[in-house]
Amino acid sequence: MNTDLNALAIFALVAQEKSFRAAADRMGVTRSAVSQSIRRLEEAMGIALVQRTTRSVSLTEAGERLYRDVAPALLDMTAAIDATRDLRGVPRGQLRLAVSSIAESFLSGPLLASFTEANPEVQLDITVTDEEFDIVAEGYDAGVRLGEVIAQDMIAVTVSGDQRQLAVASPTYIERFGMPGHPRELARRRCIGWRSAPGMAPYRWEFSENGAEFSLAVEPEVTTNDMALMIRLAVAGAGITFGMEESFLPSIRRGELVPLLEEFCPRFSGFYLYYPSRRNAAPKLRALIDHLRQFR
Repeated sequence: MNTDLNALAIFALVAQEKSFRAAADRMGVTRSAVSQSIRRLEEAMGIALVQRTTRSVSLTEAGERLYRDVAPALLDMTAAIDATRDLRGVPRGQLRLAVSSIAESFLSGPLLASFTEANPEVQLDITVTDEEFDIVAEGYDAGVRLGEVIAQDMIAVTVSGDQRQLAVASPTYIERFGMPGHPRELARRRCIGWRSAPGMAPYRWEFSENGAEFSLAVEPEVTTNDMALMIRLAVAGAGITFGMEESFLPSIRRGELVPLLEEFCPRFSGFYLYYPSRRNAAPKLRALIDHLRQFR
């Protein structure tokens, strides 16, 4: 069987986007052209790869296996082509990043704005997500996450100083209910919690005492996946919330929130830009790495 590499690339894009229309938009072709390419690939392979309904697109078991096997190879070919095109050393092209929603220093604005100004031929495509996935398989050039959760086979470049998580509440809440003296008291307090997705258990609040780490499963009266909403509710006096200190600093400096239980909140390694070590960084990614080092 003659392998249609273009059809494989289209299939990989459909797998990433979970949508024929989105894949067509990224390629600048019609949805019909994408559909026909997938159909020809399925006919050539003699097996269904994609399940289609009027509302969704998903992969069959065979499609999942094919995507898992071909995605890294397609990325390597794309990287090789990009590297050849960029022999002049001018960073260009789309730079796809998957960034944790709590990486405040990276997402604050000035760093990325100054990078795009310095590299006008690079187009940033940033997905803010707290889901855990393989950035290589999903077609990202790099990611930004806390160092403790980055796989050891990745190259990591620091983008922030040490971090810590804090419990905070508004002065109004503290005036009404007082400050907790120990994290275990939080089980009896009004709390505002975070979870990554519907159906997931709320995030456990992590503390340390006498060098020993422990976590608590509080029972939040409000749970959300939106840190901004958590902060607004805490400022309004709805309860105690917990998260990265950087997220709370503006409200703390304005006197809207007060840190709690700081002696139980140690610092730890911060955020890193990470990318696969098995291939050389493209000029567009190298430009971002160099910019990060200059910006700090």
